[in-house]
Amino acid sequence: MRLHAKEMNMLEGPLLGKIVSYAIPLALASILQQLFNSADLAVIGRFEDSVAMAAVGANSSLVSLLVSLFSGLSLGSNVTIASFIGMGKKKDINKAIHTTIALSLVSGVILCIVGEIVAPQILKLMSTPDRVLALAVVYLRILFIALPFLLIYDFGASVLRAKGDSTRPLYILFLSGIINVILNIIFVGVFHLSVAGVALGTLAANVFSAFMIITFLRHEEETYRLHLKKLKIEKTYLSRIISIGAPAGIQGMVFSLSNVIIQSGINSFGANAIAGNTAALNFETMGYYVINAFGQAATTFTSQNYAAALYDRCKKIYRVAMIVGMSATFVLSMIFWFARYPLMSIFTTSPVVMQYGFIRLYYIDNLELLTGTYEIAGGCLRGMQHSLEPAIITMIGSCLFRIIWVSTIFQHNHILPVLMIVYPISWVICGTGVHIAYFTIRKRLFKNA
Repeated sequence: MRLHAKEMNMLEGPLLGKIVSYAIPLALASILQQLFNSADLAVIGRFEDSVAMAAVGANSSLVSLLVSLFSGLSLGSNVTIASFIGMGKKKDINKAIHTTIALSLVSGVILCIVGEIVAPQILKLMSTPDRVLALAVVYLRILFIALPFLLIYDFGASVLRAKGDSTRPLYILFLSGIINVILNIIFVGVFHLSVAGVALGTLAANVFSAFMIITFLRHEEETYRLHLKKLKIEKTYLSRIISIGAPAGIQGMVFSLSNVIIQSGINSFGANAIAGNTAALNFETMGYYVINAFGQAATTFTSQNYAAALYDRCKKIYRVAMIVGMSATFVLSMIFWFARYPLMSIFTTSPVVMQYGFIRLYYIDNLELLTGTYEIAGGCLRGMQHSLEPAIITMIGSCLFRIIWVSTIFQHNHILPVLMIVYPISWVICGTGVHIAYFTIRKRLFKNA
């Protein structure tokens, strides 16, 4: 059985087709993952009540907060390995891969332990309603056991994507998602395990994903092959990974922190508002995943071409990723908006819950393309070994601005549209700042080179 795929040549030939062929499987993988996560919500919404549905939704921003740092580190692995590929350093590629997988194992255990300790307390601080809290804690307890396996998959997928293979991670997620949906129906619909059932389905799917990604890496060509006996965190490669990944991870954590704060505001409107926003968030997230896929494509392509001193190609990568990524996201957002009634009915039959979801779709999903202004430009900066600048800009433009907005304007105008509009405003601020940084740094780097 052939387990390894051909490496994509990112240094030669037309860029449009290669960037699209790289980004589409990556976007589809993320969307599939979101769809199967949505299956958790859909099964709960159909077999249980809005309280159980809210218990699943109340956890999303918290889990994202704890996972974001380590997901950023996986991006650092991607940039590190892609840079070594651009320079043709095969020994460094292999050592960086073993450091990456070892790091995922350690990170996963840490995240699991921390999550089990702090999650219930944070849920209380987030003003989670009392009738939702008990079920939310049950869901989290099981979900944190699954997170180490999720990180193994994320870090392993970053290795494959660094060499241009974004297809096999998609296959893995497709199969694991099917497992997740089947187990959700069995655990909730047949055994009536409620939120514990969907959490157990997620655990089983993540175990499968981790097993498959390790299997692929163990059968790669020798440069990319994983040998379990060689797993070791080497300081040289860890420092490179952290220098790129830590700012990106902290940026993700700050974004998630701001979302936790906004989730607290949503929670103040009650269980129906939580359920409606959670349902709408599924469609919003899919639009973001398209932008994020082109941002990651920009990072990987820029990493290889910048390391190979192909600066004109770096400029073209920015243009192609920006135009195609934002256009695709806009089209998808419009589809979601015009089909909002049948799509929302997948999750709920409650008109009140639907109306809360429509508010989020109107103010956030329809403007999701604006996230490309900082995601893609920031991805290019990371590919040029500058991860700190976009992280600082987006932290100020997202978290700080959103905290100020929630604590001032929203407090004086306590309605959901006022809370939702903070997202597109913060995206404009972040996008403007990151673009200024991108063109300034690019001009300096290319001129000096």
